[in-house]
Amino acid sequence: MRKILFTLITVAILGIAGYFAFVYYVPFSEGYRSGELIKFSRKGVLAKTWEGEISQGISGAQIFEFSVEDSQEGVIQKLKELQGKYVKVTYKERYATFFWLGDTQYFIIAVEPEKSPHFGN
Repeated sequence: MRKILFTLITVAILGIAGYFAFVYYVPFSEGYRSGELIKFSRKGVLAKTWEGEISQGISGAQIFEFSVEDSQEGVIQKLKELQGKYVKVTYKERYATFFWLGDTQYFIIAVEPEKSPHFGN
């Protein structure tokens, strides 16, 4: 009986660890988005996360919401500096997220200033 219980607990722990590893390390997609950085803030009650929004049109009809992990200190600092400007971000999309990482499945891994196609800089 002990052997069966030990095996079941081991399989459950390995399954949970495998799920977390898969969700965290295997990206669903990777890509780029450009637009005006209209919001970047740290929010949350139990776990504070960095969240932001990029407007991808003149009217703001298309909004790209994203998260930034705390370990990406350089990206966080650049986003703070580029608030209100046109930016190009590199992101990875995960299958799911955990509440301590962010609210969205899109995680920014790089950011750079970009010239706006709508207005002269």
